[in-house]
Amino acid sequence: MIVSSMSRRAVLGSFSAAIAPHALFARTTPGAPLLRPTDMRADVALLRRAYGALHPGLLRYNSAAKMEGRFDALEAALAAPMSLRTFYLTLSRALATVRCGHTYANFYNQRSEVAAALFEAPDRLPFDFLWLGNAMIVTADPFAIGIKPGSRIVAIDGRQASAVLAALLPFARADGHNDAKRRRLLSVQGDDRYETFDIFFSLLFGRERYRLVVDDPDGRRRTTTVAAVTLAQRRASAHAGVDVKGDKPVWTIERRGDAALLSMPNWGLYDSQWDWRGWLNQAIDRLVIERVPRLVVDLRANEGGLDCGNALAERLVMRPTAFEEVQRLVRYRTVPEDLKPVLDTWDRSFDHLGENATRVDDRFYRLDATGDRVDPISPHGTRYKGDVRILIGPQNSSATFQFADFVRRNRLATLIGEPTGGNRRGINGGCFYFLRLPATGLEADLPLIGRFPTTPQPDQGVVPDISLPLSRADLISGTDRQLRFALA
Repeated sequence: MIVSSMSRRAVLGSFSAAIAPHALFARTTPGAPLLRPTDMRADVALLRRAYGALHPGLLRYNSAAKMEGRFDALEAALAAPMSLRTFYLTLSRALATVRCGHTYANFYNQRSEVAAALFEAPDRLPFDFLWLGNAMIVTADPFAIGIKPGSRIVAIDGRQASAVLAALLPFARADGHNDAKRRRLLSVQGDDRYETFDIFFSLLFGRERYRLVVDDPDGRRRTTTVAAVTLAQRRASAHAGVDVKGDKPVWTIERRGDAALLSMPNWGLYDSQWDWRGWLNQAIDRLVIERVPRLVVDLRANEGGLDCGNALAERLVMRPTAFEEVQRLVRYRTVPEDLKPVLDTWDRSFDHLGENATRVDDRFYRLDATGDRVDPISPHGTRYKGDVRILIGPQNSSATFQFADFVRRNRLATLIGEPTGGNRRGINGGCFYFLRLPATGLEADLPLIGRFPTTPQPDQGVVPDISLPLSRADLISGTDRQLRFALA
């Protein structure tokens, strides 16, 4: 692959990323065809037009001049043929500068042949881990390679683990400057069909074997070589995978002493046949009847999905309560005709999303009664009056972030754990297009509704009432300190 030094400097300067130049270039597959500059530039021009016309959060963290400069630099970087892997990396890094957790070249929305070429190399690290600060701490050894939970991976193939994290962060999606979410996405916990870390680490550094420098829990430092694992092996080892498409419960509730523990690892129940609302109401009814004094809700592994938290909130509020204190804004009344052929979606009514919206200024229209508005949360059934404690963390960045923010504003429960993902300055989502880039075959998600707070808010997620950061000592001892505290 050939990229001119001028275009390389343009991309580095424009994206202002603290990343070594070599990280711009993916590992190449011998004999793989290269994309033509004209094709890549045509798709970037299409991306610029679609995002400029439709993306509500494009300028939430960027000025118009800054975004134009980034698109200019992106086009300038495409002066020579480039592999699909390198173009995917370049595009992903550009999309990440929007600082929107729903704006990326979605792993799950790529064509099957593209996904196979980009995401299925047999070069995944054979262990689960979390980033605690800049430290890579092992949480599970599913392939029995002899690295105990709590071990720290100091280096991979001579590269410091902290340098690996620094190289990957510019590619990770998150809202605003919430790097806790980026670190969580770049951890491997066996709870996604595609792990973000696996994909970008593979494209930049992937190999069939890795030489690791490891600090064991007992303090001993050693070097070991391990074989990589395949995507199929990673998925087979997943320990949080739940079938959400059947009619079986996805959540659990159990008694723990005088408390009840409600575990909700997933709200992505779009295709589920399970009556989750009925199940939840029956569970809360039992707590009321049995006068269980405390309810602990574990959301830590849950990124979002449907607004399932609203059904729980209905059992906690005393009166109708506004779910959000935001304006829901869109960029358009109807989608330009020339863009419709490349905008894939599950609901073509999005083509007219702002048709009856109110103009706010020369940039936005306000959705007053259409789209995905959440009505006020009203009491339902017998109110649960016990002590409610909710475990939160950086994975919560969509519906779970919004639920945690609702709980925070209305003091409905005690939030315990770590700051969430998402951002109190607002997030983008609700309705989506899948932008198909015809010349290169890639896809980029395009959220359509921007939520903008009605009062100034900090550039951060929801901060818990009781902060209990996960520590290496917790992982070494196998103790869930956050849960133990909530149940105590």
